[in-house]
Amino acid sequence: MTTTEPALPVSVADTATSNILPGSPYPLGATWDGKGTNFALYSENAAAVELCLFGEDGQETRYPLTEQTAFVWHGYLPAARPGQRYGYRVHGEYAPERGLRFNPNVVLLDPYAKALDGTERFDAGVFGYVPGEEDTVMQPEEQRGAPLGIVIDPGFNWVGDQKPGVPFHRSVIYEAHVKGLTMTHPDVPEALRGTYAGVATEPVLNYLRDLGITAIEFLPVHQHVDDPFLLDKGLTNYWGYSTLSFFAPDVRYSAAARRGDPAGAVPEFKNMVRALHDAGIEVILDVVYNHTAEGNHMGPTLSFKGIDNPTYYRLVAENPRFYFDYTGTGNSLNVRHPQTLQLIMDSLRYWVTDMHVDGFRFDLASTLARGLHEVDQLSGFFTIIHQDPVISRVKLIAEPWDVGEGGYQVGNFPVNWAEWNGIYRDDMRAFWKGEGGLASEIGYRLTGSSDLYQNDGRKPYASINFVTAHDGFTLRDSVTYEHKHNEANGEGNQDGHNHNLTWNCGVEGETDDPEINRLRRQQQRNFLATLLLGQGTPMLLGGDEIGRTQGGNNNAYCQDNPISWYDWQNVDADLLAFTRKLIALRKSHPALHRRKFFSGRTIRGEDVRDIVWLRFDGQEMSDADWNNPQTQSLGMFLDGGGLDDVDAGGQPLHDDHLLLLLSSSYVDLPFRLPELGGCRTWDLLLDTSDDAAEETLDAGQETSLRARSVKLYRCARHP
Repeated sequence: MTTTEPALPVSVADTATSNILPGSPYPLGATWDGKGTNFALYSENAAAVELCLFGEDGQETRYPLTEQTAFVWHGYLPAARPGQRYGYRVHGEYAPERGLRFNPNVVLLDPYAKALDGTERFDAGVFGYVPGEEDTVMQPEEQRGAPLGIVIDPGFNWVGDQKPGVPFHRSVIYEAHVKGLTMTHPDVPEALRGTYAGVATEPVLNYLRDLGITAIEFLPVHQHVDDPFLLDKGLTNYWGYSTLSFFAPDVRYSAAARRGDPAGAVPEFKNMVRALHDAGIEVILDVVYNHTAEGNHMGPTLSFKGIDNPTYYRLVAENPRFYFDYTGTGNSLNVRHPQTLQLIMDSLRYWVTDMHVDGFRFDLASTLARGLHEVDQLSGFFTIIHQDPVISRVKLIAEPWDVGEGGYQVGNFPVNWAEWNGIYRDDMRAFWKGEGGLASEIGYRLTGSSDLYQNDGRKPYASINFVTAHDGFTLRDSVTYEHKHNEANGEGNQDGHNHNLTWNCGVEGETDDPEINRLRRQQQRNFLATLLLGQGTPMLLGGDEIGRTQGGNNNAYCQDNPISWYDWQNVDADLLAFTRKLIALRKSHPALHRRKFFSGRTIRGEDVRDIVWLRFDGQEMSDADWNNPQTQSLGMFLDGGGLDDVDAGGQPLHDDHLLLLLSSSYVDLPFRLPELGGCRTWDLLLDTSDDAAEETLDAGQETSLRARSVKLYRCARHP
């Protein structure tokens, strides 16, 4: 193996005079103890490891780590203090045909680095092979394009921080991007826009608090890589699903990093979490443990690939030069290896214990479940999560699919896991699009998808209900476009989903037609009403409540610009008020966020059940109605005395009787209000066709349910 001298001046420390002490194999990473720093790196296949410290001028000092314990290379430097930048050079065989990709010419990022000194620099070199050649040709030139780790002071004043601890069944999740949420907010100081500090400002906190959400689910905040093919087009990986570091908050969203203090991203993130907690809002992170930014065999060598390729990645057994790719990104993490499992668990615990986050949404979680090729819900990953005393107690949400065979696993994750319910999304979109024959599916979705979750020990809140998410159309676009318009992505409009189940209400794109715009406003309210008034855990795509549009782009992953950012200058104030009202209704009525599935049984000898389904003539739906492809309307009666639950103080929960009417028919319907539960009068709480509607009707009277609309009524329960 041949190496070349690096281009920058280097001082290689002699082991006899380097002042490096043996140190400890644990914890992994760089750990400052107030006197010095312990460095520990796992590599079971390396021949030698050098710790590389860098000064402000880029000068490098190398310290060979001669201590090795259970495949962990370690040493202690009394002189290394917070702020010290560092990386590693790892020696060994460069034999891609056997899965080995060691190259000491490449300075590598510590997988356990808690802070990074910047982003990747492709011009400074990031490849273990010679670009333009086969990946079997070892790179002989110095490669310093990977960001360096920074030793941090982990101390932070968490005194007074109280995690909101909102039960899952009372949660309302808000999916947002740290940068997009605040980038154009006029009341956020310009220097803080697009940052963790910007989210922690009072205007943003007040907005989220007034909206009524209980948790914010951030798109990935782990440091990621911007792919060269995007940079060449003047674009970036805005969503961030290309993780480089599982411990470091991305410096791109740090106001401190903009001021020249990249390590300041850590306390800045902590300050944001504390501020959100003070506002009663939990923090959930979208995490990507299924793959990394290093891509396939032709991808860059930034960290894992050069430290111990066979340990961290799933390699093809017959030809370990290549990677199994269940993610569509070039590689899959090797969760079958104990060290990779430890890496993931250490990362999760760190974000809970040190950063105080309240839960995680796991991207392409089916990949993590794979044992050999099949998806196995009893895999080591889920077993260790279930047994962990820290991670098992936070909110765990799976995106229950990947791109591999058998990867669509909605409804199959273990107890204690919630799931993004893609079936809910598709059924609701199809129903409001006007497709028939969906009555039974809508019944299941409105009651927490008991067909998916009731028989495996889980509860209705295991279903994370959503009609829109970051991946796809926004709510406004879903009623404005039937076809994707992704030209700005530079891929010839070939990227993104083609099967969107959306309806443009008669015209593709924006229009001045008042009737079409009225219908679009109503359809947005229909989606929001069914989302927030049904059982399960609702997730709202951030910006949908103010009418955010992406101009028909349904794959804005690379649009770090006004296409993706909130447009705070053009807020749909009426839609925002409607959304706030819906969330308030949901939170004030326990019948709308039950902990248990409906039983359908008679309540304590009464002549009514906890839930009754009705036709528009006020009669109970029959099997024929459920199976009729023409059925496009239904009523859902919820008995306020049939909750079969208690509050936090152990007192029985009761509520008013509620009646939800919905119709996706293109004609108005006369809907007869039922005489159930002793109800004599029904008061209208909400009408998606008229924000200002008021109505009080006697049981047995008819109301006009406008075409494609939702109504919610209440009746005071008489014990």
